[in-house]
This record gives sequence, C-alpha cells and structure tokens, in this order.
Amino acid sequence: MSNSSSSVERAWPDPLSGDELTVQTRFLDFLRATAVNKLAGLTREQAVATPLPASPRTSALGVVKHLTAVERWWLSIEAGGAELPSLWEGSPDPSWDLAADDDPASVVAAYREEWAHSAASLAGLAAGDRTRRAGEFTVRWVLAHVVQETARHVGHLDTLRELADGEVGE
Repeated sequence: MSNSSSSVERAWPDPLSGDELTVQTRFLDFLRATAVNKLAGLTREQAVATPLPASPRTSALGVVKHLTAVERWWLSIEAGGAELPSLWEGSPDPSWDLAADDDPASVVAAYREEWAHSAASLAGLAAGDRTRRAGEFTVRWVLAHVVQETARHVGHLDTLRELADGEVGE
C-alpha cells in the first residue's frame, strides 16, 4: 500500500436545490471530501502522529477511521438496518486505534467504501422515517448527527494537518 492518499474534488452544495435529505447528504459529501483531502499527501508517519498531549489517541488517521465507524453505525446499521459489524464495540472506543498496516491510502479507501454502504442503507428512506434498527430516531436526526460529527472532526483534522506539515486550507 502507498503511504499517501490523493485529494478528491469537493463541491459546495447548491443553496437553491434539493430536498432536505439531499441538502444534508451534499453537506456530508463536502465534509467527507474535506476529511479525505486533509490526509492527501501525508506520509504514514505524519498521519499517525498524536501531537495533542490531552488527546494521546488522536491522529489524522484515527480521526478518519473513527468517521468510518460513525457512518457504519449511524447511517448503515441504525438508519438503514444493515447487517454489518459495528466498528466501535468496546471501551475505550477502538475506532480510533490504528493497525500496523493502516496508512492514508488504506484508511481513505475504507472510508470511501463506507460511503457506498451508507448510500445503499439510506436508499428509499425519507427524512421523517424512523430508523430501521431500533426506531428510536428519525432519519433526519441521524443524518444531522453524522453531519455535525463529521464537521467537528474535520476541525480536528485542520489542526492535525497544520501540526503535521504546516498546511492550512479550507
């Protein structure tokens, strides 16, 4: 596996088109692309660095692995009712942990694969529908939660990228 990943194109959502779920999904796509782009060009060493003393498990790769687990649980399993294994069973949350063979390319590939699971799991659902696993949430709530969680962690990736190589950006 290569040590770095490539950037992906981002598109700001059209402010005048799309229903509620389309707009939320487009914002999620924008944030996903931003997360992927924060890893683009990093070496494995840079991507696994944990420079925040108060958060010793927080690395750029760990953030994206965690976002993969977030999508798996909330969009595929909870909202869509998919029969997939959770990626964050245990305490402390193991989705932040890195394997010896994790690198930017492999972690981004897994994250992008999860996007396909998410899309398939959400197909045919409407904003007001109850989630298929437990029915304790609406699809609207779950998607809003994933958007805010992804945005929060993209902010962490901004900081981690700047600390890794000085790159700042949108």
